[in-house]
Amino acid sequence: MGIRRFSGLEVTLTVLFLLVTTAAVALVVLMATGEPAVIKDGENTHARTHTTDIVDPVCPVIPLGERVDCFPDAGASKRGCCWSPLDERNAPWCFFSTNHGYSIQGTHTHKHTHTLSLEIHTKTHVLLTPVPVFCLQISDAHKKRFEVPHEHIKPPFNTYPVCSNTTTLSSSHPPRTHTHRFDTTMGPLVFADQYLQLSARLPSHNIYGLGEHVHQNYRHDTNWRTWPIFTRDSFPNGGTHNLYGHYPYFLCLEDESGKSFGVFLMNSNAMEVTLQPAPAVTYRTIGGVLDFYILLGDTPEQVVHEFLELIGKPMIPPYWSLGFQLSRWDYGSLDEVKKTVERNRAVDLPYDIQYTDIDYMEDKKDFTYDEVNFKDLPQFADYMHEKGQKYILILDPAIAISRRINGPYEAYDRGTQKNAWVTEADGITPLVGEVWPGVAVFPDYTNPSCKEWWTDEYVRLSKEIKHDALWIDMNEVSNFMKGSIKGCDDNNLNYPPFTPSILDGVLYSKTLCMDSKQTWGNHYDVHSLYGYAMVLATKDALERVFEGNRSLMLTRSSFPGVGKYSGHWLGDNAANWNDIKWAIPGMLEFGLFGIPYIGADICGFFDDVSEELCRRWMQVGAFYPFSRNHNAQHYKPQDPAVFGADSLLLNTSKHYLNIRYTLLPYLYTLFYKAHTTGDTVVRPVMHEFYSDSNTWTVDRQFLWGKHLLITPVLDPVSTSLFHTSKHTYYFTFHLKLSKKKTIVEMYLPADKLGLHIRGGAILPIQRPAVTTVYSRLNPMGLIVALDDNNRAAGELFWDDGDSRGILTKSDGVSGELTIQVMHSGYSDPNNLKFENITVLGVSSPPVTVNVTHNNNNIVVSTFKYDTVKQVLYLRDLNLTLGQNYTVRWDQVRDPVPETQRFDCYPEPDSDETKCRARGCIWGVGVPWCYYPEDYGYTATTVIEQPSGWSFDITRNAGLRSSGRPESPDINSLRVEIKYHSADLLQFKIFDPTNKRFEVPVPLNVPSTPETDETKRLYIVHVKKQPFGIQVIRKSTGTLIWDSALPGFTFSDLFIQVSTRLSSDYVYGFGETEHASYKHDLNYHTWGMFTKDQPPGYKMNGYGVHPFYMGLETTADAHGVLLLNSNAMDVTFQPTPALTYRTLGGILDFYIVMGPTPELVVEEYTALIGRPVLPAYWSLGFQLCRYGYANDTEIADLYREMRAAGIPYDVQYADVDYMERQLDFVLDSQFQGLPALVDHMRGEGMRFIFILDPAIGANETTPYSAFDRGVEDDVFIKWPKELSNDIVWGKVWPDFPGVVVNESVDWDTQVEIYRSFAAFPDFFMNRTATWWHREISDFYTKTMKFDGLWIDMNEPSSFVHGTVGEKCLGPPVYDNPPYMPPLESRHRGLNHKTLCMNSQQHLSDGTPVKHYDVHNLYGWSHTKPTYE
Repeated sequence: MGIRRFSGLEVTLTVLFLLVTTAAVALVVLMATGEPAVIKDGENTHARTHTTDIVDPVCPVIPLGERVDCFPDAGASKRGCCWSPLDERNAPWCFFSTNHGYSIQGTHTHKHTHTLSLEIHTKTHVLLTPVPVFCLQISDAHKKRFEVPHEHIKPPFNTYPVCSNTTTLSSSHPPRTHTHRFDTTMGPLVFADQYLQLSARLPSHNIYGLGEHVHQNYRHDTNWRTWPIFTRDSFPNGGTHNLYGHYPYFLCLEDESGKSFGVFLMNSNAMEVTLQPAPAVTYRTIGGVLDFYILLGDTPEQVVHEFLELIGKPMIPPYWSLGFQLSRWDYGSLDEVKKTVERNRAVDLPYDIQYTDIDYMEDKKDFTYDEVNFKDLPQFADYMHEKGQKYILILDPAIAISRRINGPYEAYDRGTQKNAWVTEADGITPLVGEVWPGVAVFPDYTNPSCKEWWTDEYVRLSKEIKHDALWIDMNEVSNFMKGSIKGCDDNNLNYPPFTPSILDGVLYSKTLCMDSKQTWGNHYDVHSLYGYAMVLATKDALERVFEGNRSLMLTRSSFPGVGKYSGHWLGDNAANWNDIKWAIPGMLEFGLFGIPYIGADICGFFDDVSEELCRRWMQVGAFYPFSRNHNAQHYKPQDPAVFGADSLLLNTSKHYLNIRYTLLPYLYTLFYKAHTTGDTVVRPVMHEFYSDSNTWTVDRQFLWGKHLLITPVLDPVSTSLFHTSKHTYYFTFHLKLSKKKTIVEMYLPADKLGLHIRGGAILPIQRPAVTTVYSRLNPMGLIVALDDNNRAAGELFWDDGDSRGILTKSDGVSGELTIQVMHSGYSDPNNLKFENITVLGVSSPPVTVNVTHNNNNIVVSTFKYDTVKQVLYLRDLNLTLGQNYTVRWDQVRDPVPETQRFDCYPEPDSDETKCRARGCIWGVGVPWCYYPEDYGYTATTVIEQPSGWSFDITRNAGLRSSGRPESPDINSLRVEIKYHSADLLQFKIFDPTNKRFEVPVPLNVPSTPETDETKRLYIVHVKKQPFGIQVIRKSTGTLIWDSALPGFTFSDLFIQVSTRLSSDYVYGFGETEHASYKHDLNYHTWGMFTKDQPPGYKMNGYGVHPFYMGLETTADAHGVLLLNSNAMDVTFQPTPALTYRTLGGILDFYIVMGPTPELVVEEYTALIGRPVLPAYWSLGFQLCRYGYANDTEIADLYREMRAAGIPYDVQYADVDYMERQLDFVLDSQFQGLPALVDHMRGEGMRFIFILDPAIGANETTPYSAFDRGVEDDVFIKWPKELSNDIVWGKVWPDFPGVVVNESVDWDTQVEIYRSFAAFPDFFMNRTATWWHREISDFYTKTMKFDGLWIDMNEPSSFVHGTVGEKCLGPPVYDNPPYMPPLESRHRGLNHKTLCMNSQQHLSDGTPVKHYDVHNLYGWSHTKPTYE
């Protein structure tokens, strides 16, 4: 470990500059004034308060995951912190108190800055504002400190446009909810001379980035993981140590909405970053300033765009650099290099580039070559060019001070003359270390004289040795000595008070002394910029040599912004199964860092590789953007041809390299998009499917852009897992996979990996060859993969491979492909043609294929259709690159995917004739008969008011009748949308000219609407055609209701509306027996109509509840109530979507927004009424049966239960206690029941009796319940125009004086034994009065009870409709034109209940048909019974 020393002064300074939430102070100022801020001393407003007192810590109980380490170094010190040792070491024992920090003592505002004076002890809340990039710099106004002299990022407070003045910024981002994104209230920001610390709480654990390290997973582990950042020449072997690059940048995905942000600390000093479970991040750096850039995006990909806009978008590599490459350290001779080249040429391996490592040099000296073993090297590039191949050589920074074999080392001498070297602390003496060439000096690439020297030497080299590009290595900077050959002085740069947890624990280990000098500053400050500065110098040198051509640079050490000029490889890995896995997170991270030209050494650098590992690595390596097989000195060769011309490894390598070369136009276009917009090339699955939380940790597969999924085998003797996502089809280049949002285990034999094209893609391709020079001469083509909606789109960028270009855009819909040139700045000399187009997902064979060009139409005769694979092959097209074309194919086809169809003929007897009679489409699939896209209504003038909407809609002209003559369509409707509260909205669709039945159940809606849009949890959009309402959750953008779908029907006796659902997770609807709590959305229909029907699968039961709760993919929840009491059904389909069909009334929907499932229930019950609080005793155990013979049986049961000591609170009596099942009449066998009840109640028991609604009507002696009911006119009757009689039914009551013969069948029993029964109309106030009187009389005159059980109130009748089963009035109500799938649907709605024309009266006297209120009978019965 390094020497760590704190002087008393340093301790004092550390305490002095403890800053809690200084970042937050700046942010608060920003929000108040709309300008960016830096924090520094006030300009003569208030002096900074100095103190050496230790603060008395305030130490409340702080959750372990939120403790911020006050003592990350070894040793002991009093720091005014909290001490609480634990039985584990990962959480800090010494942590900051809550009263560290600064308060604002004064402010001063300049045009682009805010200046603040701070005093210790303050905490401020942080909430970021929705601007693309927020810049925050914390520095010392009294002392200039080192700041990164970035080539692309200009000083943020004067010239950088994104940060210059927030009042001038515009943003496409919708306003964010108040989520804390970088909340520094959890711990102080410490600002000492050599110790700066800032902690911030983050909104989620989805943290990606930080580097360079080996991260075994793409998503970070937040369980107290500390990652040092300081460039270092080390092996990427899976530990947590620092590696070649310096990237204090991470991306955080907030949730399934895709909302993301990035945080970049532009600081080049040694640092460490700790991730902890809060989740939170803590930065500890030992110098410079805190220069934060916080980037907000609606998606992870958008955050990458913004970061690359900040640091510089990546270069477009030359086309040839996308070919396969071979290299190794120490071929030994040029002859061995050529043997390698020849054996791989001989087997026709696609192969573009050959490298030589430092062994080509004379004694490993830069700008030389070994004139013995590599004597023909100057002509080697010509040898490669003869076959269309390229040659790349390496240079290291270290320059030997020794002479060459035959004379002076002139490169060293010229550099010395220019003072090009890093010096010791005196600023004069070159610092001397040791690297590959031996004792050496180190160029100071930050020195303009050094850059001139480097460029000059490279020009000299290029004239001597032809080559095509440059590979630079060892530029961390690496030194085999610790600091220098003299060692390093004992001072606070070489031994700072705090050393981050870097490898070896000593800053100068395997590099230079920290007090050495460079033009940009002390090596202490600029060490991690060494590779960056070398890249900038090498960029100048390459431009001098290659002039207008791009060439290529490859660097090992990097810093944000390097990707603007260079690619990178993941370093000196090894031939093992871990390193093949860990390469994928590494590539994904460098995509975030802005270096898309990235790859790992295929087959491993160190160690001998097994055939199986190398074979699997060649397969996946064929899809690395930088695809190079490279291995080290003394290990067996591992180029593909060395395994044998007939080897499985070679054949599978050729297969996948040929696929790579076929797809190079697509890959090249991805690099163009990276260069122009900042798109990632190798892309995490999460970037495309962030709404699926399963993808957040996927790092064993990756995408090329949006559209190509690569799933390699990364373990010995294994298959692989394949993630798919919702709304996405994938094609295995031919075969369509229909599984979505699933994890599929694929069998991938020894010669295969997984390749899948995403539905919706158009990939440009080219016939492959063994090099890109030759492949670029071949015809081009397109692969079109249609998505669910039969659409696809893609782009092609094409140029000479070095400069100018054509941008072509292709768009496809089922049956038509448009090729359009967006920009033409290049004419290909080879007159390239699009020869073949392959279209995946074509549902039926085309009849004709036509190409239109310049208004000329050409019939294509050479096409083929594969019925099984549903692939259309268009051949020999000869469409010239750079010109516009339209390709059309006419199909005998079904244009709508099954999941997007909505059933136009839900009745069971559909056929094509009936379907087309409704103006619908008939086609093979589910459903066979479905609505055309324009079927529905159109909204005209639609204007939103603060409290909602009100407008009219009209049935679309030209539509046929909905196909049910007894139910005429209503052509004009009114729509009202009301914003009742922040979490409740209503939309109602009704006939404004003819009043229709509306459910009279009162709901609890606020008296005033919520007119403040900022408070509402939802946004409502109205689609005009086809008319539909869309409800969007504001916080996530999730569409939770979308009825803008075909099929909306509103007729007199049939209403249908469909909506898309936000996910597959839907619960509710009833009362029916569901096989599972979560609904199965695979075309299931559930009828709802109250019926006396024992529970059974898909049989409508006793209640009706047209309410469901939906879970969204973001884990939010909402609820939807359709306030409609007519017979109805609901159909689920896999879209996912839901279709309502109801037989009357209006559409009156209420949506509650949750956002949690429990809140949905709370909001729903607030709307419909909170559930009754049951009596305490009713929570006890209860006993009941239908069939007690007499009161003695109940008494015996009671005694036995008591004797057995069984907990038992409530006893019931069913209809058998009644005389012939007559309400309110006690049977002769139960005459002792009143006394028994009194006895039981005296011992603490409770008794409950049953009452049914039907009242017997054939008594020969007075029966007061019926007699007074007739007198009070409480029973349901026919409408007066039909009859003035009661609508008679039959239920349990028997005729008087009969003995029931139970051996005869049920229907006969009903006919001969059951008396007529009348049904009270409980809506009427007089019925409630009558019912209350009958119950009260029974309680006072017959026997006491503690509760009532009411049954048979669906209402149930044992005859169908009425006695004699001949309902009066129009039969259309008993047998409507559409019958939902109810139990005994063929018998009509009056089966086992009343005739639908029966008339009831609401409490205000309004007459209504039983047809409309049948489902409300139980509700109407319950209310007066409760009262």
